[in-house]
Amino acid sequence: MRCKLLLTSLLLAAGLAQAAPATYKLDPNHTQVLASWNHFGYSNPVANFGEVDGTLVYDADKVEASSVEVTLPLSGLNALVPDLTKHLQSADFFDAEKFPTAKFKSTKVEKGEGGKLKVTGDLTIRDVTKPVVLDVTLNKAGEGRNGAPKVGFSATTTIKRSEFGVAKFIPNVSDEITLRITTEATVPQEGDKK
Repeated sequence: MRCKLLLTSLLLAAGLAQAAPATYKLDPNHTQVLASWNHFGYSNPVANFGEVDGTLVYDADKVEASSVEVTLPLSGLNALVPDLTKHLQSADFFDAEKFPTAKFKSTKVEKGEGGKLKVTGDLTIRDVTKPVVLDVTLNKAGEGRNGAPKVGFSATTTIKRSEFGVAKFIPNVSDEITLRITTEATVPQEGDKK
């Protein structure tokens, strides 16, 4: 009887361990959110949204239990050209003084084709929230240098900036913005810096 009880407890514990998704902290040093657009047909500039802060809940066995929430401080926006960075942060575009962050919060995660994921969520820019769908690839799941569980993802989507109240210079500067995201995230360990 005692053996049976022990076996049942172990099986239940194993089932719970498998069912429990892990919560990861995004690594801002290995996360890039790149926006690119067309400028008068001549070039395709990019801007990086740095200093990303966020958490990722990932369950490989039950991806629908996964989620992501990210904050992009616009103080970390860098268009690689100081004047352009300053202009993008101005009231003509993001109005970073009035709206200091952009945010994304997932509402649904599902399996896509070829082992990819579809992540639907709400993107908020200038206090305007619209649904977007990210096409996501799991790059790798493993362990970080400290032995903590670690994952890496890449994602893409296209948005229309005019839907978020960022409409300056359309159509000469494209309305469509391509977003390319790459990130690494690790399960925080006891003693990690908060």
